[in-house]
Order: sequence, then structure tokens, then C-alpha cells
Amino acid sequence: MLLARDGKLHYDDHLTDFFPEFPAYGKAIAVRHLLNHTSGLPDYEDLLMKQYPDTPPEKIPQILDAGVLRLLEQQSSGNFAPGSRWEYSNSGYAVLAMIVEKVSGKSFGKFLQERIFTPLRMENTVAYEKGKNEVARRAYGHSKEKDGWHETDQSPTSAVLGDGGIYSSLDDLEKWDRELREHTLLSAAEMEPALTPVRPTDGPAKSSEGPSVSYGFGWFLDPYRGHRRMWHPGETIGFRTAIQRFPEDQLTVIVLANRVDISPEELALKVADLYLGSKP
Repeated sequence: MLLARDGKLHYDDHLTDFFPEFPAYGKAIAVRHLLNHTSGLPDYEDLLMKQYPDTPPEKIPQILDAGVLRLLEQQSSGNFAPGSRWEYSNSGYAVLAMIVEKVSGKSFGKFLQERIFTPLRMENTVAYEKGKNEVARRAYGHSKEKDGWHETDQSPTSAVLGDGGIYSSLDDLEKWDRELREHTLLSAAEMEPALTPVRPTDGPAKSSEGPSVSYGFGWFLDPYRGHRRMWHPGETIGFRTAIQRFPEDQLTVIVLANRVDISPEELALKVADLYLGSKP
């Protein structure tokens, strides 16, 4: 969105405009489709696991964003016509990271640092790249097994930065939340596309479980108890997270957990209930 504001790309530019070598099925996939999960790109995690059948996850080498792009270039088609359906796909965000690198001429991590983290003074936020930087005072992920707790901190997909790999703190996330409220990086008008629900051509957006989905660019947008809301969960091996924003109520609840036996979304909404329930 920053690059769109700069005039360096447009939401209707296509995947093959950035990567001419991408197979023909990429000609119909626009940046907008990648942002709102209507691209039809196969999920790279599934593709990666198919390459290593019967292999324990800890034995599978970590893949990077560039590796995700190469995996997708080996496919001959997407799961559906771009724009026709909504299907959550981490692949789209890995490809977006590669587009940012191609257009900006900088690594995705460096772009995030220069254009978001530094301007917002998020001094404890890192796009972690093994061998290039370190995460100070970090928490490690844990999973509960039959014989007790185990450190489960890195998976084969943990090094992909387009859809994760960002370490932050509650203090820094409050600074990011403040930007969303005060529009210091993007104006309210420039932010509006991210808060506009996608309308697939084949009918209302629906999740794999069936319920209707209201989704913009990186945000679920359905209201909660009559209150306007933008929210998102997150999870990776050993970690669970949630952010629940109620812009008109000036309330944001963020839960970060380095254990997998709780529901941060449920906890965040319980906190929100305490606040929203007291409002007239």
C-alpha cells in the first residue's frame, strides 16, 4: 500500500507484470487478488509438504519467500479463477513480499524497517532472518505433548516473511495501532481499500468451514455485537496471536501467546466484552 501511494505499483497490476517468467495462469492474478485472498494461488505449505513425503517436519529445510515463488512457478494453474472465490492463502502474502522487493529494490525486511518500523519508532520489532539479525529478549514457542511441554519454535515455513516471521512487543504493536488510528503513514483515504470487503464474482466470500467472510487487505471486517471491527488471528508452531480493533470505540486488544493450548481470539473478545459491555 505504501508503494501504491508512491505510484510505484497499482492494485490492478498483474503478477506477470513483475515476474514475466511466471506461468500463464499468473496473467489474471492482480495485486488486489493477492491482498484479499482471491488469487487462487495454491497454498505453498501444502506444495512444500508434498515435496517431502513421509518426512518429519524438523527434517524439512526452511523455505524463503523466493522459494515460495519458485514453487508456484512450477504449477500450471491456480485453484480457481482469480477474483471468483475467497480462499485464505499464505502464498499470496509471500508473493507480495517478493513484489515489494522487485519494485523497491530492497529486501522485504529492510523495506519494513525503513518504511514502517523506524518511522513509527518500533525499536523492538524485527523481521527475523537467520544469520542476518537477532531478536533481543525474545520468547520461544511451546507445545504441550503427552509427556509435557516442548519447545516448538521453528517450522519449515518460519523463515517466510511475507506471511510471518516478524517478532514484536506489545509496546511496539501499540505504536503500530496508533498509526492505524492517526494515519501517519497512510491517510484515511489511502487506507480505505484495506477496509473495503472483497466481493468475489461467484458469490459472497466464505471460509472453508462455510460461514460468510468479510475481508479487506489483511483484515477481517465483520462487526462484533454491533460494533465496527477489524481483526485477525495468527499462528505458527508454538505461537498463537490475535488482534481485535474496534476503531469507533477507540479500543484495541492484542494477545500474544508462546503456547498453543489457549485461544487468543477468545481471550481478546472477553477483554473487549468488559469494555464494550460498559458502553451505553
